[in-house]
Amino acid sequence: MFWRGFAMLQDSFATRLVAWQEQHGRHDLPWQVSDPYRVWLSEIMLQQTQVTAVLGYYARFLQHFPDVASLAAASADEVLALWSGLGYYSRARNLHKAARMVMDEFGGRFPDLREDIQRLPGVGRSTAAAIAAFAFGRRETILDGNVKRVLTRCFGISGFPGEKAVENRLWTLAESLLPADAAQMTAYTQGLMDLGATVCGRKPACTVCPMVDGCVAARQGLTHVLPTPRPKKAVPTRHTVMLLAQHGDKVWLERRPPTGIWGGLLSLPELADSAAVESWLAAQGRGDVLPSWPELEHVFTHFRLIITPVPVRLDTLHANRVQETAGQWLPVSQALDAGLPAPVKRLLQRLSA
Repeated sequence: MFWRGFAMLQDSFATRLVAWQEQHGRHDLPWQVSDPYRVWLSEIMLQQTQVTAVLGYYARFLQHFPDVASLAAASADEVLALWSGLGYYSRARNLHKAARMVMDEFGGRFPDLREDIQRLPGVGRSTAAAIAAFAFGRRETILDGNVKRVLTRCFGISGFPGEKAVENRLWTLAESLLPADAAQMTAYTQGLMDLGATVCGRKPACTVCPMVDGCVAARQGLTHVLPTPRPKKAVPTRHTVMLLAQHGDKVWLERRPPTGIWGGLLSLPELADSAAVESWLAAQGRGDVLPSWPELEHVFTHFRLIITPVPVRLDTLHANRVQETAGQWLPVSQALDAGLPAPVKRLLQRLSA
């Protein structure tokens, strides 16, 4: 495996990458600035989310919260509303908590050391390193999904990268490849991300890759098997009934628990079956259960959720509404502006059509 080209790749990896990035990398992304707040916001939004999906959210978020102080002063509902539809809502909750931590513990000044950045909620080792490199030029190592793909292919590292032993090996390798000159860290770090995102993707464009002559996977025809995929597990399917309860122009919404799926968002009540729908209706008031809408599927990372939407129209409400302790009636137009799970928003949009 260790032919001359491989050894040369180890020695010249950073030089090649920086030169390639300067000529072929991405230079027009809105977060390619030295402002640590904007860099941090982009890194959190880009976790498990593609650039194209993030661009619109990023711009809208900055319009409402142009700096860490304005974000810290906002309510959780305001933050979640702007995040609605982007998914992985714990990111938004942690972003809000981290902004307040920056104000309270760092005096409103974003920390510039990777170890301090990593203390912020929702910031792991690789994300903290990326912020330190982009915003402060620190010589730190990143290891996100794109980087793992590049390194496993270039250096022929087998084994699922999510396994601790394999991940530790990748961290050691990534640290050994850093450029000696800290002034190159921004271009080098961006280059790693760009190479993985635009060249060394699931279907790699090896002919335009700056590493091709020393790449193990390209030389041995292994690009289709590296990185080693996660061991397959059956994806479970869950079912739920979502209640679309209307009273006049208002819809009933309940606050999700602060942690877990859709944590902290407003959502439709979830019930087990038609009998539970009838019980809910009897407790809330007098009205009718309408025919169910077609099922809606929503895919999470670890399971599929099949939603049966059941519309209910209430003509009158009981004087003492026990259900109101768990939620609130909101005009549909106002509900659509709140922080909602993506499938709930789609259902309310249909309701308002």
